[in-house]
Amino acid sequence: MPTHHQPYQPFLLRLLHGITGIVTIAAILTAYWTYDTFDRRWGYFLPEFKDIEGIHGTFGVYTLLMLPLLLVYACHRGARRLIQPDSIAQLKHLDQPIGRYNLHRLTNTLSLIALAFAVFSGKMMDETWLPKGELHHFWYSAHLVSWVILIVCIAAHTLMAARIGGVPLLQSIWRWSYRPVDSPTRWADQVRHWWQGMATLTLEWQRLPVFLQILEGAILVSVVLAWLLPIAKD
Repeated sequence: MPTHHQPYQPFLLRLLHGITGIVTIAAILTAYWTYDTFDRRWGYFLPEFKDIEGIHGTFGVYTLLMLPLLLVYACHRGARRLIQPDSIAQLKHLDQPIGRYNLHRLTNTLSLIALAFAVFSGKMMDETWLPKGELHHFWYSAHLVSWVILIVCIAAHTLMAARIGGVPLLQSIWRWSYRPVDSPTRWADQVRHWWQGMATLTLEWQRLPVFLQILEGAILVSVVLAWLLPIAKD
């Protein structure tokens, strides 16, 4: 069990964050190899590997599946880690802990938006474009830009976590120990309690800051559209 002086992150947050982080990093790495195989307009370092696009797409789908789970957790149980109504105003105080913590909230929020942009733009692509050398499509350009933005956001997210909590905070998100209240053996009861409280979800959503309502709604809609639009197009 974690000691009292160590930062503690809820186990479900660590699980969702960890799985999403792993598949996202895998998607980023395979995205670069996909570029190195099919594009190469701005230089390349890796050998051609024609099957890499399919591998990248698989990790992209895993990321798309994890995104709504992480998003719903972040906007509700983890809402205090996201941007708040006074966060922008507090950025004037970056020389103080409150300013740095709100900058961390901003990078967390932007990381979710960037991740949604990346998976949505990827789903809008046709898997035949790159093998045919068709690099002019809007959604391919948008997807390239999305990965650059996502890398910057992840770097800022990690740096700000290190800035406000140091190595202990970074370690806490990957530590597998948990408190009794977070035990997986209690998840079934927690899910049952959540299901019984479905009637209160609308009220809970209404209590969120307006920006988080918009954020959650927009990203969830983008996830649904990411699945439906390619089907409609076919």
